[in-house]
Amino acid sequence: MSDSTPSSRVQAATVKAVLESVNPTPGAPKPDPIFVGDDITRSFGGLVAVNVEHVEVQRGSITALIGPNGAGKTTFFNVITGFDPPNTGVWSFQGSSLAGTPAYKVAREGMVRTFQLTKVLNKLTVLENMRLGAQGQTGEGLFKALIPGLWRKQEQEITERALGMLDQFNLIHLKDEFAGALSGGQRKLLEMARAMMSNPTMLMLDEPMAGVNPALTQSLLEHIKELRESGITIFFVEHDMDMVRDISDWVIVMAQGSIIAEGPPNVVMRNTAVIDAYLGAHHDVALTESGESLTQPSVPLTQSEES
Repeated sequence: MSDSTPSSRVQAATVKAVLESVNPTPGAPKPDPIFVGDDITRSFGGLVAVNVEHVEVQRGSITALIGPNGAGKTTFFNVITGFDPPNTGVWSFQGSSLAGTPAYKVAREGMVRTFQLTKVLNKLTVLENMRLGAQGQTGEGLFKALIPGLWRKQEQEITERALGMLDQFNLIHLKDEFAGALSGGQRKLLEMARAMMSNPTMLMLDEPMAGVNPALTQSLLEHIKELRESGITIFFVEHDMDMVRDISDWVIVMAQGSIIAEGPPNVVMRNTAVIDAYLGAHHDVALTESGESLTQPSVPLTQSEES
């Protein structure tokens, strides 16, 4: 399914219509939030990496989390997915508290993430990597593993599902290749496909375009859109502003650990607080050097400034 299909256009239009009623301010409440967090902080010594008072993610949306380098985006992801302990904070997913929950249990609840640096198992094949993503496998138990009759049928079903997912992500021709032999973009696709094996309700992508060959960029974009059309909420960190504009229904902006702006992409990109966070608060003030005026005019936020 591509974004040009009628069903995808209806889905995207519905989400955008729902979000039209939301006031574009930091911590804005959403009509049907799938994730809600309050007073989430994480410090490293005297450095406050995350200081989020309130945040909500709309169910069924594609929500981007952006901000300059060092803003705390990945640390925030690490905290709410159980990979990094918070100093303070409570958060819930689909109404259930996940604060203090180990990462593997967070994934079982349906909140599944990928990583900025891909975590594929290099010495396993692509298909073997995919099989590992399925949850509730009977053969993972020590004693049941000794009785093939208890798990063989389930493993076959998992294999068939993995092959179907690889076909959907255009990786089927690489199923017997070692994951370590894949390109950076192919690893991103594999990690996304493997995450789907756990049947997530919300998929969290940490810089899905980082290091990806431009030839695979459009493919990744289309897959993300397709995931949303299948009913999955997408929450992603990204530095590529063209991608953010293209696929996002809503954008949350972090700077120095805090949320400084929220709203639709076209609103956020014009927000002076966002421009200042990326370019500096005095980016449009004339500077003097040796009596000469060196003016740096205000410009819209673009991918080049972001990076």
